[in-house]
Amino acid sequence: MAFETVAVVGLGTMGAGIAEVFARAGLRVIGVEADVEALARGRGHVERSTARAADRGKLTAEQRAAILGRITLTTSREDLREVDLVIEAIPEVLDHKISLFQDLDRICKPETVLATNTSSLPVTAVAAATGRPDRVVGMHFFNPAPVMRLVEVVGTVVTAPGVVSEVCELAGRLGKTAVPAGDRAGFVVNRLLLPYLNHAAVLLELGIATRDGIDDAMRLGVGLPMGPFALLDLIGLDTAYEVMEVLFDETRDRRHAPSPLLRELVTAGLLGRKTGHGFYGPQEPPKEPEKSTVITFGIDGPDVHGLGERLRASGFRPSDSPDTVLRCTDRPVIEYAARLSDPTRMVGVHVVGDKVAELAGTALTSPGAAKAARDLMRVAGLVPVSCKDRAGFVADALLFPFLNDAVRMYDAGYASIADIDAAMRLGCGYPAGPFEMLGYLGLARVRDGLRALYAEYREPAFAPAPLLDQLVTAGVSEFPRS
Repeated sequence: MAFETVAVVGLGTMGAGIAEVFARAGLRVIGVEADVEALARGRGHVERSTARAADRGKLTAEQRAAILGRITLTTSREDLREVDLVIEAIPEVLDHKISLFQDLDRICKPETVLATNTSSLPVTAVAAATGRPDRVVGMHFFNPAPVMRLVEVVGTVVTAPGVVSEVCELAGRLGKTAVPAGDRAGFVVNRLLLPYLNHAAVLLELGIATRDGIDDAMRLGVGLPMGPFALLDLIGLDTAYEVMEVLFDETRDRRHAPSPLLRELVTAGLLGRKTGHGFYGPQEPPKEPEKSTVITFGIDGPDVHGLGERLRASGFRPSDSPDTVLRCTDRPVIEYAARLSDPTRMVGVHVVGDKVAELAGTALTSPGAAKAARDLMRVAGLVPVSCKDRAGFVADALLFPFLNDAVRMYDAGYASIADIDAAMRLGCGYPAGPFEMLGYLGLARVRDGLRALYAEYREPAFAPAPLLDQLVTAGVSEFPRS
């Protein structure tokens, strides 16, 4: 069908952004809010957003005026009788959404498509409450909607043939990339992203590394646009908690149970940027740099990271009676330390990317050796991230289960490799999708890393996905692209 007039119900930050997206594409938009005050706030969101675009040269004054002129505001749902598509963007409360869709079903013409912007709630439950379940879909935009290029289009088992493809084509008219997704909790992006963020909170609570260390490892080492705790503060800790609750209700996977630390912060009202305090505080004092010490070092085993060369270039030389012994490894360090005459001197080093050095201290490592290792990494031009001697340290312990989840998602027929990669690149701003990451990391390395994680934590979700194991056994180095 031809979509020419669209309604958006709920004009908060997200709803107003969605309305702007449609108006920018030349469609007529009717924005609906509960009262005139909320309506004025919604109009203000669009006016400020388009004003910023004009100030940056992205819109001319005439284009901005045309966008605003295509948006009509109302407090009456009865004004939606002739629209072609309705998108709801009200708060994530299932009962409220069902009530709204029942009202829209009564008001709108039979051919109108009803779409929910939910990020996690079951679209099927919303559709089943209407008399037109075959014309109900999910259309999940990402914030800020005018900027983010991804739209997840969610069909259910009762969605009429062709409706999902029609909505995907509409997303293309908006300049978005549409990724079709099944009606599973979290769809594609949140189903992969939120368990990773929740796992970071678990590592913090276990004391594996500090908040700043974990964020540095994933941002500077892996190359993600934000560390997990900075991203949680941006998303909103309450939103993350709610999504994890929905995931756990569906899967009963204990890894999807919200972290107790996350629950504690939400209960305390520390929700992230929206409240001015979450994992990060409002005005934290700058970190005082540690004073460097004069140290000697030795490298035990192969110097796979070239640390010796880096340190020699800065005037340091390996020593036969070193203060600190470095072991380059991505596996637990204690077995190597136990072989030394003085195991208190050993620190494990795992370089992530070319900017971060994870420093794994064992139960025997002395504070002096740990401090000396941090100093040496700074001399070598690396950001040190101190962590406990656990399988995967920080980066691999967070990244490999995320990649494993993506393999399981694909193997279940939930989404294609191309769609999963596109969803994470466009929805999260990742430099590469999970299957692209698997390609350059190597399937065998990820499989072996997952085995080590499973052996240590005995978490079933850390066991390598059967498809990943099969491909490595067959000698395949990366996932085949169709």
